[in-house]
Amino acid sequence: MQSSLVPERPLIISPTLAATIGLEEAVLLHVLTELMAHRPLREKDRLRWVELSQQDLCDALPFWAFIDIKRVQKSLLDLGLILLDPNTNSGLTNYFAVNQPRELEQGSRPALSASPAPKANVQAQADQATVSQGASYIPANWQPSQDWIKQCKQQNIPEDFVQQLVLGFVMYWRDRKQSRFSWGNAFYKHVVREWRSEQTRRGLTELDTEMSVQWWPSDDALSILENAGISSTFIEDAIPEFVLYWRERGGSNGAWNTRFIEHIRRQWGKYSASIQHDTQPRRIAEDWQPAPECFDILSMAEIDEEFARQKVSEFVLYWRDTNQVHASWNTRYLQFIKYQWARRLEESRNMSVIHAEDKSFTGKGKQDLGASFQRFTDRSWAD
Repeated sequence: MQSSLVPERPLIISPTLAATIGLEEAVLLHVLTELMAHRPLREKDRLRWVELSQQDLCDALPFWAFIDIKRVQKSLLDLGLILLDPNTNSGLTNYFAVNQPRELEQGSRPALSASPAPKANVQAQADQATVSQGASYIPANWQPSQDWIKQCKQQNIPEDFVQQLVLGFVMYWRDRKQSRFSWGNAFYKHVVREWRSEQTRRGLTELDTEMSVQWWPSDDALSILENAGISSTFIEDAIPEFVLYWRERGGSNGAWNTRFIEHIRRQWGKYSASIQHDTQPRRIAEDWQPAPECFDILSMAEIDEEFARQKVSEFVLYWRDTNQVHASWNTRYLQFIKYQWARRLEESRNMSVIHAEDKSFTGKGKQDLGASFQRFTDRSWAD
């Protein structure tokens, strides 16, 4: 009698298969084979293909969202256990096939070629044998296929690092005598894990490295600084100073590349500021002109800009004749213009006293002029 808690046919999953390729992958593979058993098939390239839409997959797997189905589907594709026909892909419908030739499915064996296969195809045949015959032990001469090496390169893992891990990987799994459906997938995960450990180890090694006379920043550190717009010549000139500083301080360990980047950024900021705001005292140039900010400041003090510009040549001539040096001619110019404007106001005030008949001018206007005169002769801001 069927239980009311199980109203439909249950999924039966092989524990060994689930342990080998993953539970979700085993579920989807089982559902695909069930659908192939009850739907019309077409044969192509010695494989049986079934047409399934997105809705078919969602109906067969109601406990997953479609995005989860696509994720597990991609995992099976990466393992090489299923195939998609790219020529019949319409976006909403796909042709699926379990990657197992029909003659192997029926129990027959393909004839072996009398001539040895090219070396480039050895791993492809090994992967095909793995899929066809189920889980298998890793061969003694196993090598990762170019597809898996490409996957490693996409993670920015150097190929020579990948190749260095092959021998140890094969020896480890041969000693353990465990079988897998896809040794390429297992190797890829092993490489990614080892590369992350290597990156961590390199970071710790840098922390344990003593500062020596031969120290030089890494290519990554130099690249970061150059991408920030810092001159390569400036960077190289700063290296001996950096090394000497930390050697004299007795620095025996530290993240030297990180410290070097911080040091160069600080020094470059100071250098850039010194170029823009030079504090070196020097004689005024013959063609000197005040900075635009000077006129903004004078405008806020209600000083006529045209008046200020007319005084530039007089200002330059005076200081060239005195042959003095100053660090900021803009500041001197502001003081000079305010003084000249104050004198102008004072002369206007004297004229107002002479023409006393204009009472409105000598009354409130006189007080305003006196206040303005005090404001423009006040130099406390320059102390």
